[in-house]
Amino acid sequence: MSRILVVEDDERTSEEIEAALADAGHRVEQVATGRESILKAIAETFDAIILDRMLPGDVDGLGVLAALRAAGVQTPVLILSALSAVDERVRGLKAGGDDYLTKPFEFLELTARLDVLMKRRSGPIVATVLRVGDLEVDLLRHVVRRAGEVIDLLPREYRLLEYLMQHAGQIVTRTMLFEEVWHYRYDEPTNLIDVHVSKLRRKIDQAGAASMIQTIRGSGYVLAAPK
Repeated sequence: MSRILVVEDDERTSEEIEAALADAGHRVEQVATGRESILKAIAETFDAIILDRMLPGDVDGLGVLAALRAAGVQTPVLILSALSAVDERVRGLKAGGDDYLTKPFEFLELTARLDVLMKRRSGPIVATVLRVGDLEVDLLRHVVRRAGEVIDLLPREYRLLEYLMQHAGQIVTRTMLFEEVWHYRYDEPTNLIDVHVSKLRRKIDQAGAASMIQTIRGSGYVLAAPK
């Protein structure tokens, strides 16, 4: 069940929105002012926010958006407004809104737009750290650790390990490594990859333990946690 924050000062409209969302299976929290909405959205977690553009007091809908984005709140926001001009829609979207629906609206469209926003934000999460056993690669910081200890790699060694980690448990051919790590075609026999793999093994493997990079004769290499 998704949790939705509705920011709407008109009591009747707010109640109608709550009823429509409840019918669609959502749980709703309601506030009527910009200041209330900022405090609640920062302090609590919501799956989406429905925000009226024209709110009473000194903080309107755009002010709420600016405050939330500045505070790092990335909850998807659907703006509701009687201001239908293109310039107003653009202002709302540029301020940090994810969608803009003009009043009056059909509740079926409201719930449909809301579902699209939440699905968009809950899409696949891109991994920033690759892990195989106790070996990990931080893709953002370009840091490699084995059992918590930092391992210094040269740029080519890092790219080679990153590619092997991305395909952990799979056979990676020399042709694949040449094309994806060295960025040129594998045309003539060479021991270039074998040399780099050997150097990489010496850096990531632990004394007395089986190597994490296994050679598959006639095929290529497989990186996996030692058994």
